[in-house]
Amino acid sequence: MDSYLLDWANLLLRWLHLIAGVAWIGSSFYFVMLDNALKPPRNPVDGQRGVIGELWAVHGGGFYCSQKFPTGPRGEPLPEDLHWSKWQAYTTWLSGMGLLVVIYWVGASTFLVDPRIRPLGAEVAVVVSASFLAGGWVVYEALCRLLDRREGWLAGALFVFVVAAVAMIHQFFAPRAAYLHVGAMLGTLMAANVFVHIIPGQNQMVAQLRAGQAVDPRPGQIGKQRSVHNTYFTLPVLFIMISQHYPMTYARPQGWLVLVAIMVAGVLIRQYFVLRHRGSSRLSLLVAGAGLVGALIFALAPATTPVAAVPVDEAKLRAIILARCLPCHATQPTQPGFAQPPRGVVLETPDELRQHARRIGETVASGYMPLANLTGITEGERQQILAWAAKEARP
Repeated sequence: MDSYLLDWANLLLRWLHLIAGVAWIGSSFYFVMLDNALKPPRNPVDGQRGVIGELWAVHGGGFYCSQKFPTGPRGEPLPEDLHWSKWQAYTTWLSGMGLLVVIYWVGASTFLVDPRIRPLGAEVAVVVSASFLAGGWVVYEALCRLLDRREGWLAGALFVFVVAAVAMIHQFFAPRAAYLHVGAMLGTLMAANVFVHIIPGQNQMVAQLRAGQAVDPRPGQIGKQRSVHNTYFTLPVLFIMISQHYPMTYARPQGWLVLVAIMVAGVLIRQYFVLRHRGSSRLSLLVAGAGLVGALIFALAPATTPVAAVPVDEAKLRAIILARCLPCHATQPTQPGFAQPPRGVVLETPDELRQHARRIGETVASGYMPLANLTGITEGERQQILAWAAKEARP
């Protein structure tokens, strides 16, 4: 029953995480576009009111005019009914942390720890996980303060920091969990930027306006800087969210380099769209990002050389599946922590084995399955499965 309830918690938290993430990223993308697409106000009176730019748009059968006042309106009160964009960020982070706890902390011995990488106890692994997220924020914040107003240097330092974090976490956790932790760290930086800088800075500016004081523009400048950082973190985080279903990316000795390459591609593609909103079409950025992804597809393609000539013993294969795969991939799994077979894949009958032959071959070849080798598969048994899968794949 505990595993069953954890599965429901997983499902509902994942649903909430997706909804909140769509709302947060959608609003973030919109405001980045808005900020970069602003044009000088057409009406001179608007300039006198403090407007530095505006954007006319048509949507949903109506026309809209968005105007930006960097330090609030001049000569008129600030409206009371301000719209704030914060709860999407907080809900996304809280639901994501809930998923981290339900899946990777509660199931640390299954999903977080891989003894082949580092034989950590479950409690130690959870401490390392939490420390990685908190430490990431500390280092990021320190770099932002140290390199304040030197954006070029800061961009380079943040790139080195993220690459180092990716490489380091792969020395502690199972590859899938390592990928997830990089995404969780970036998501933590994004949410903390909103909580620590963007919203407090906006609160300060609003309070100064309402008190009739001169508005200090510095909090707004810092908030804008952190919003820019968030927009470049977005595509890598989204990739990590979906990569969990594709072990071809993370289940390999140099999986961390694959993640770095994908993150670079995401930043290049995001930069193309940011510049496009400003009216500058740098197609080379889009081509470079797409080219990097294409190069990865080519480099990660499975070997076409035939599997070693291992005779397929059907009875022996069945025994291997029974011992190494069925504890999880059964209608009623016996492996602790599993209430249902992963991804709904059941391997109890010959027909079910044949149906999933290609997927079995890919995941066993990658070393991803069995998870952290919980069932103790040997290299010889792995070769038996690969030989059978290759045989089944022949026309």
